[in-house]
Amino acid sequence: MIDFHVDRAGSVPAYAQLVQQVREALRLGLLHPGDKLPTVREVVTSCAVNAATVLKAYRELELSGLVEARQGAGTYVSGTLGGSADPAVMGELRDRLTGWVGDARDAGLEDDDLRALMTSVLAEPPGELTAEQRAAGHGSELGSAR
Repeated sequence: MIDFHVDRAGSVPAYAQLVQQVREALRLGLLHPGDKLPTVREVVTSCAVNAATVLKAYRELELSGLVEARQGAGTYVSGTLGGSADPAVMGELRDRLTGWVGDARDAGLEDDDLRALMTSVLAEPPGELTAEQRAAGHGSELGSAR
């Protein structure tokens, strides 16, 4: 079962944080179809949020086809997200990413810096040079490799 947490200091609404946590757990293979989500009451107690917040999150997940509410029984995962990556590969990548994050923090980067860096890398088309690489004159190596 997933353990929710809500960051009150952030700018993301609490219901959106809950939705994102379910989506991430599905992508990482931590939740599977048939798994039960915590009850509304459990989330209200553990995260100190309003029941309407939890209901809104669960409703959004339901409309996305990711969960289904069963009258009197709770809310269950009914869909999946992400590829079918091998759990061992995911674990290895997570370990490497953990090391990278540690190195970045040692270099003085904060969480917002890491997010911005990750977003910029994800936005780049695969196989193309970054603006920094182009500025440094690395275009000839890529062109000759093709």
